[in-house]
Amino acid sequence: MTLTYKTIGAAVCGAAVLMAVATLRAQTAEAFTATAAVKGAGGASATAPVTINVDRKMSQGEADKLAAAFKAGGAAALRKALAGVPPTGTVRIGTQPPTPTRITIERVTGAGRLLTIVTDQALLFVGAGLPGAKSQAGYDFAVIDIEVDAKGGGSGTIAPAAKIKMNGNAFVVEDYGVEAVRLTAVKKTK
Repeated sequence: MTLTYKTIGAAVCGAAVLMAVATLRAQTAEAFTATAAVKGAGGASATAPVTINVDRKMSQGEADKLAAAFKAGGAAALRKALAGVPPTGTVRIGTQPPTPTRITIERVTGAGRLLTIVTDQALLFVGAGLPGAKSQAGYDFAVIDIEVDAKGGGSGTIAPAAKIKMNGNAFVVEDYGVEAVRLTAVKKTK
């Protein structure tokens, strides 16, 4: 069974409906810590610390260009459009080296704000070492959604290895892993 996240919706590349409610905040750097937690069907579980640094959030114009590229040519066109775009920050899982994030979009929510963060490479293939694991081909991105309240606390999800597709005007994230990876204890540290 493959988990499909629809929370990224139009946020990955700024589709008009959701981006119309986007609010660009001051471009001050932020840092967050969280715990990534996954529970397998057999009862096994694992956790790892996650550190997310946001150096900048994308402007509406940047997001629109990336959305147009994806609509025109899919993931390959998005990757090409990202060439030369400065990273928006970094994400680190456990003791791995930090991975540059390529898209960071912020939207206002009822509880605060939602940050959707995308890397142009997989961070981790959860379950890849299990017997009968599926091919890793095409799982070339990672997608993080964190909802943060006014005090800087929150929760979210992470698809550490994902395919991004489009269904109508909505972006859909297909996670490599069978089980959802939850981000708990999200805390703004800077």
